[in-house]
Amino acid sequence: MIQDTSAMDQPIGSGRPLTRRLLVPGILVVAALVVVALVAPSLSRWLGAERSIDLSKVRLATVVRGDLERDVAVQGRIVAAFHPTTSSPATGIVALKVRAGDVVEKEQVLAVVSSPELQSRLQQEQSSLLALESDLGRQKVQARQKILSDRQAVDLAGVELEAAKRAMRRAEEIRAAGLLNAVEYEKAQDDLARGELALTHARESAELERESLDLEIRNRELDVERQRLVVSDLERQVAELAVRAPVGGLVSRLDVQDHDSVTTGQPLVAVVDLSAFEVEVLVPEGYADEIGPGMPAVVTYSSQEYDARVKSISPEVEGSQVRGIVSFGTAPPEGLRQNQRVSTRLVLESKTDVLKVRRGPFLEHGGGHEAYVVDDGTALRRTIRAGATSVDEVEIVSGLEEGDQIIISDTARFEGVDGVYLR
Repeated sequence: MIQDTSAMDQPIGSGRPLTRRLLVPGILVVAALVVVALVAPSLSRWLGAERSIDLSKVRLATVVRGDLERDVAVQGRIVAAFHPTTSSPATGIVALKVRAGDVVEKEQVLAVVSSPELQSRLQQEQSSLLALESDLGRQKVQARQKILSDRQAVDLAGVELEAAKRAMRRAEEIRAAGLLNAVEYEKAQDDLARGELALTHARESAELERESLDLEIRNRELDVERQRLVVSDLERQVAELAVRAPVGGLVSRLDVQDHDSVTTGQPLVAVVDLSAFEVEVLVPEGYADEIGPGMPAVVTYSSQEYDARVKSISPEVEGSQVRGIVSFGTAPPEGLRQNQRVSTRLVLESKTDVLKVRRGPFLEHGGGHEAYVVDDGTALRRTIRAGATSVDEVEIVSGLEEGDQIIISDTARFEGVDGVYLR
């Protein structure tokens, strides 16, 4: 039985050992080959690029697909939607009841104007009204008396006519008996005709007199009504001497001092309605033709965006800018202050499902016709066509594809070379 292979093993001599002179060059050759393999791609890109730049000194962005809003960013200023200024209703002396900064409610008295002339006119016109009303009452009494007199005349004419009729019947009976001569009979006929005419004339005269009295009373009533309107208007003017707040809000300005002499129409107190705010914007003249009432807008306040609409746009150009008013679509945010600055975007156009990239200085330098696309550490110049632009993004019409990474920082330093190595 064989226990192990020791009996079959034979020692052999070892080969000639590598000398130090051959080992060190071999190691150097292998290291050089590894270094060449590692740096060859970078070296190739470096040799193919005309310039090189530190990657940390450029900004990159990726082309994506999505919705784009073409808009213009403008500075806005918070203004009150309603900021009326009250004025003096008459000439006189004003007594102020509020101070600048006071919070007032609607219809609260702001100032009182003392006008002795207006008060005197009111009293005079009130006296004239009382006189006309008294005259109207007297005219009505006289009319009733005249109507009663005319009625008595008609009744008397009727009684006389009935007597003439009875006399005529008796004359006919006596004449039929042959006891009445022709003269008496004809006299009875004349009395009857005279009675009929008297009654007819009395009735017509009474009717005409009634119409005349009604007309006279109507004229007097119109005089009274006219005078009442005069008094009512003066009472309104006197009541308006107490100048009241047209809206609830804050007293923003006093245009007069207490106990100043004022004239009709002179500004007194300005009130700001704190419950309704709008945004006053200044739009560059170049965008004025594209902006109109109803255009969507976005107001940024306290890092939050609020939907809004363009309410109006001025037709005048002031300092290469056009003034417009933007109103909030819903209730204004809390904490707004008069003249506070807010950022506002006016949405000129909305596009869906377009290629877009973040906006940067590259757009201005290349005029929207070129961009440097980053590929494996090298930025290659490529011809593109840019479309609509917004505050933050720009539409890519052609030349780039979704997922491409481009340099969006200023490319003027590249001096138009075709390739730039990013180290």
